[in-house]
Amino acid sequence: MKPARLLFALCPAAVLTACATTPPAPAPQDAFWQALSSHCGKAFAGRMVTDETPDADMRGAAMTMHVRECSASRIAVPFHVQRADGSWDRSRTWLITRTPSGLRLKHDHRHEDGKPDAMTLYGGDTAAPGSAAVQEFPVDAESVALFRAEGRTVSVTNVWRVEVTPAGSAQARFAYQLLRQPPNARNFRVEFDLTRPIPAPPAPWGHD
Repeated sequence: MKPARLLFALCPAAVLTACATTPPAPAPQDAFWQALSSHCGKAFAGRMVTDETPDADMRGAAMTMHVRECSASRIAVPFHVQRADGSWDRSRTWLITRTPSGLRLKHDHRHEDGKPDAMTLYGGDTAAPGSAAVQEFPVDAESVALFRAEGRTVSVTNVWRVEVTPAGSAQARFAYQLLRQPPNARNFRVEFDLTRPIPAPPAPWGHD
């Protein structure tokens, strides 16, 4: 039997679809990266959805996230919070980068003059594949050392959680959450509506 006839004998018309090659689904962290990148250049309004005493100054405050910088290896997301006097705190930027073993989240904190805060570039690396929608970042050793040096030992068990759905999804949302287990339990969470872009805010402090 000729090769072409053999192929059709092994793969009759009724099952041609099953014999076709299907591209593999992206790995969870690749899919997460693609979902966040799909919002690149856009800004969104959000709010704090938790209500803990340490965050009283953010209660009811206007908030903006801006997927400002995207490359194959880094995504920078400034997080802006409006103060009670109407001015904006533009000191925070979430930095998500690729590593040889997964993803990394760092917090770039600056003063208004652009100089780094004493508490900056803390965060952690993923310890599991996660999912296309959710990634968790347990605190890393470098950050634990920084927290201890700065008298912030309550933070040495931090876990940060980031959630995102792709552009065009129904009820698309981005969430950032800080979780900490007892005895220093903590839960801080902000959420952003990704279905309604808003005008981009000014650059975060210390960034052009």
